Amino acid sequence: MSRAGDAMRRLVPTGEMTLGPFFPREFAQGANDLTTVEGKAAKGEAIEITGRVTQLDGSALDNVVLEIWQADAEGRYDNPGFFGWGRAATGSDGVFLFKTIKPGAVKGRAAHINFLILYSGLMRQLQTVMFFEDSSDPVFASIEKNKRQLLAAKKTGARSYRFDIRLRGEGETPFFGD
Repeated sequence: MSRAGDAMRRLVPTGEMTLGPFFPREFAQGANDLTTVEGKAAKGEAIEITGRVTQLDGSALDNVVLEIWQADAEGRYDNPGFFGWGRAATGSDGVFLFKTIKPGAVKGRAAHINFLILYSGLMRQLQTVMFFEDSSDPVFASIEKNKRQLLAAKKTGARSYRFDIRLRGEGETPFFGD
């Protein structure tokens, strides 16, 4: 093999070769707390949601951007006193944190929070849903029984929940089409 061929085999992909967009760390700063709107506390039970985003081999992913949108404590999306949208990014340990209000059930649905996952190199946005318990929700029921627990947050304290997201492989989080 030629010297040029050897060099080509050793090349490592750079940012120019990886699908964007690329997110600066500041992109998600300050948008992960939904408990206050214009300096006023939102009505409802304040909770924290943490989780870890991992890839195929179980290793953590750094700077994954997660957006959430949800109803207010009464199950409404049209409350001017609650924005209902937030953004956070994972640290080098793959962990994210949201402070929000526990949502009420929207008519015909169980209480839930919608997640959008953005990451450099993903070919599309990933969408999933976090539920607070096993429920009779139609979206929850549409998932194979043995995978439903992957959409149910684990209660870790009086007002805290854990929702881990695995992008691929064994225990992959169920994702939904656009």
